[in-house]
Amino acid sequence: MILPAVRERLEALLRHAAMEGPLTALRAGADHVSITGLHDVAKALAAAYLAHELRRPAFFVTDSNRRAEALAETLRFFGGIFPGATGGVATLPAFDRLPWESQSPHADILERRAATLFRLADGQISLVIAPIAAALWRYQDPAAYLYLARTLAKDSEIPHEELVTHLASVGYTRTEMVELPGQFAVRGGIIDVFSPEAPRPVRIELFGDTVESVREFDPRTQRSIAPVVRATLLPLTEWSLPGPEKTELDVSASWEAPSFFGPSREPAPSALFESAESSLRPVVFLDEPQTLRRAAAEHLAAVTENYERYGHANSPAPSDYFWSEQEFAAALAKTSQVHIEQLALGIGSAPQFELSSRPSARFHGDVVACMGDVKSQLASGGTVFLTAASTGEIERFADICREYEVPYLLGESEDAAAGFTAEGALESAALLLIRAPFAEGVTFPDAKLTLFGHADLFDVTPTVERPSRKIRTSGFFSDFAELKPGDFVVHVDHGIGQFEGLRQIESNGHHGEFMLLRYAEDARLYVPLERMDLVQNYRVLEGAHPPLDRLGGTAWNSRKTRARKSVEDMADQLLALYAQRKTTPGFTFSPDSNFQREFEDAFEFEETADQITAISDIKRDMEGGQPMDRLLCGDVGYGKTEVAMRAAFKTVMDNKQVAVLAPTTVLTFQHFETFKKRLAAFPVNIEMLSRFRSAAEQKKVLAGLETGKVDIVIGTHRLLSKDVKFADLGLLIVDEEQRFGVTHKERLKELRKNVDALALSATPIPRTLHMSLVGLRDMSVIETPPRDRLAIQTVVAPFQEDLVRRAIETELAREGQVFFIHNRVESIHSLGDMVTKLVPKARVVVAHGQMGEKELESVMLKFIRDQADVLVATTIVENGLDIPRANTILINRADRLGLAELYQLRGRVGRSSQRAYAYLLVPPEATLSDVARKRLAAMKEFSELGAGFRIAA
Repeated sequence: MILPAVRERLEALLRHAAMEGPLTALRAGADHVSITGLHDVAKALAAAYLAHELRRPAFFVTDSNRRAEALAETLRFFGGIFPGATGGVATLPAFDRLPWESQSPHADILERRAATLFRLADGQISLVIAPIAAALWRYQDPAAYLYLARTLAKDSEIPHEELVTHLASVGYTRTEMVELPGQFAVRGGIIDVFSPEAPRPVRIELFGDTVESVREFDPRTQRSIAPVVRATLLPLTEWSLPGPEKTELDVSASWEAPSFFGPSREPAPSALFESAESSLRPVVFLDEPQTLRRAAAEHLAAVTENYERYGHANSPAPSDYFWSEQEFAAALAKTSQVHIEQLALGIGSAPQFELSSRPSARFHGDVVACMGDVKSQLASGGTVFLTAASTGEIERFADICREYEVPYLLGESEDAAAGFTAEGALESAALLLIRAPFAEGVTFPDAKLTLFGHADLFDVTPTVERPSRKIRTSGFFSDFAELKPGDFVVHVDHGIGQFEGLRQIESNGHHGEFMLLRYAEDARLYVPLERMDLVQNYRVLEGAHPPLDRLGGTAWNSRKTRARKSVEDMADQLLALYAQRKTTPGFTFSPDSNFQREFEDAFEFEETADQITAISDIKRDMEGGQPMDRLLCGDVGYGKTEVAMRAAFKTVMDNKQVAVLAPTTVLTFQHFETFKKRLAAFPVNIEMLSRFRSAAEQKKVLAGLETGKVDIVIGTHRLLSKDVKFADLGLLIVDEEQRFGVTHKERLKELRKNVDALALSATPIPRTLHMSLVGLRDMSVIETPPRDRLAIQTVVAPFQEDLVRRAIETELAREGQVFFIHNRVESIHSLGDMVTKLVPKARVVVAHGQMGEKELESVMLKFIRDQADVLVATTIVENGLDIPRANTILINRADRLGLAELYQLRGRVGRSSQRAYAYLLVPPEATLSDVARKRLAAMKEFSELGAGFRIAA
């Protein structure tokens, strides 16, 4: 909880004429005021204060989705400072697609828009931040958005069929089992629904038209948790969709754009500022009005161009969806406008107020200079805030303050700040430590007040935080949660059967849920859900159909006996190997040094909770007396490399060498660049051993390894050659171990005997995963995505030049890069030429494994350094490439690639806060095999963050 001291320290600023003047003018009925001199954080503070004091519906219009997201967090922070704040802050993102295109908007955008519009109409939101593209859109009356949601409680009345039809009409997908937001399932009188932004799904039990109970349930186990008073089922679309209900993937299905953007029969009547159910005149904050006018003109011009290129005779016109500039100006005239500007460029009769502000000083890690500046400001009577991204960072800043004798106090209650005690809390001239979302701060010279952002002291990359939609559970996958009718299962006592679904059965007046399993000779077995621990999913190769066992037969018990004997023999061999490792004394690494802490503090992002746990596990192993053998599982882009680099640095600090083994030359090169950049400020010698190195260069590296001059070597299977000798190898890091062959793994076993070993994988092969689960190998799991990460929008579509052009042009329009995967060397240059012809402004490069070392290195460097827009490549880029600007990937002939390959390729995008898109392209007229269809369906299904383990399992 934020303490009153924070508001008290801001009082001098809030009483400034540039804050009080606009407030007085707007209360007196002014149509338009202007505040100038405002830097970014100052803009958010001014808007939050005025919106709170005026108590009217408020809108903040800026130029882009990205800026809206960043400002939203800062506005929420300042909105929470003021006592008695009513309503919340929400963003209304603009669509990332236009109505005449053939791809749907990103699912995240659809859900968030629908939820925001409902909450705005329901009075739950007091301030909406929207980009100009969203503000130009036509909206329905508030009552229409209220209708799209349903609130149910015990004894509510709603016909069963009406509820099912409504859920389908507002965008929910009907499935056999609910495990993700936006899904619903129907089993007789029971309807399971997972509303977007809800913490858990709910189970609604109907008796006739009456709701008998509403209970939350765990989507992993499907077991009810507790009854709830009421549940609000938010829509996933802002229009009611006509037609049949959606079901899970049909790769041949087409998408009709207008269903997402609303019916085209007649234009929607309202502007965004009329979407709140209120009689009060709304307040609209315009962020840099001149910039907004230019952005509006550019967006409407792009809309017209898109319509002329992709529309047809029956397509709705742009005016059916968007207001013209003149109409938008007329809608603004009905509001109270607040122009928020950095420079006083406005011309007119509106009252103008100036509040001087400038970016706060940046210290780039110079703690001495920062603490000296803080002391100076406090001594001259100034007010200073130092913001942190987390409570852990607050503790770190508090330690620094104590070390440099700077008085400080906490800006939030102790229970929210990890329970540590503030020193000097009674001193008025004290630095105030507080959690806040902005990385770069602001100074108000007139008010003698400075808010330092958390990147001002130590450089970090600003991120945009969004509420997580995932539920944390004790396990990282659940066989039962993934079962679908038709899947094969194994019952402990009865053997292999086929799952047919869940059934409601009434016995002696009691209702119960049962799993229905089919066995040989069409026999049926009902298993109560409370005994579901007896049933496991039976994993088979794609397309395989194992024979079903016969209920009461002896074949299953015979197979169990044989399998038990085989497993015991294999276990003896594995136990002997791992027992040898456990009894072999290993090197005991030292506790963290100051260098180690300095290296970790230099990380430009905030660690996730799972990263911290994994780092702690690895350090504990390394500081123990036995050789470490740990598997680190984490989805693509979840930060496994950073964890590995910390282990490598710890090894080097104890004068030991590190070998990093990667399956491909390209991944080796990427790791080499990443390690060099991350360790540039430290005395660590890093080398690479791959075909990117000449024979003479390799010879030099080998000599350095043998003499100990090379601290870290990163290489392909070349590292496993007999001529590679280490002076003192301490740590072996193996990335994507499952990609190595049997011969390589035998060599790895030899290397592992007396050195610490760390294996990294996003999709470990089941055998490797199983060895960790049964305890033969230690395992750490990184389930938590980076806080600004979004799921990748996956599209399965026939190959069309028009689609390719639009996908590339859309990505280039947001200054991004594109991967185009084509796994045929003989025709890859022709495809590159086609891309150049389709998008002449794109800088296109081609890469494949048969190129010469220097040529391939040159191409990869061009793409990594943003000197090329489109990389047309074979699957040579499958593993490990980390290019945050690349957020669209097209995969040609996706039906010919394996599931793990597709998953790894898709993981090349979506590594930043930008929304990412993966297009799985198949031939237009080809008939897909059942195996290919299931593989593509799985890619569509496993599109949520962290699905790699489910593919492995």
